[in-house]
Amino acid sequence: MSWPTSLFDWSALRFVLVGAANTLIGLLTIYAAKWLLGMGDVLANAVGYAIGLAVSFQMHARFTFRYTGPQLAALVKYVLVIVASYLLNLTTVMTAIHGLQINSYLAQAMGIVPYTLCMYLCSRHFVFVQSDALPEAQPRP
Repeated sequence: MSWPTSLFDWSALRFVLVGAANTLIGLLTIYAAKWLLGMGDVLANAVGYAIGLAVSFQMHARFTFRYTGPQLAALVKYVLVIVASYLLNLTTVMTAIHGLQINSYLAQAMGIVPYTLCMYLCSRHFVFVQSDALPEAQPRP
């Protein structure tokens, strides 16, 4: 008996694959910026994250969600979702460390879960939403 594909949302698996690829690309960019271009840690990190943001946006739009709508509007929403996800991550980490007295290394790992869930759900339901039909033209009075 085969797995019923209608019960599984393949975009979730594609999202994880893109995240893994993006992490590798961002990290390699940071290393290359430091080693080959002699950049300091802060600048190399900023370059790596900027490249990562651009790559992840394009990969999620094309591969994960197969989005064909307006790119600029989606990019603005994507950046907002990244900021919101990061704030959720940071809140989780700080609450775990200072409120629950959890080891900071474990707290950092715990922050990955809400970040990833927020990124996926908001990307799927807010950023990369396809408009199946054009709005009907309103008759002029």
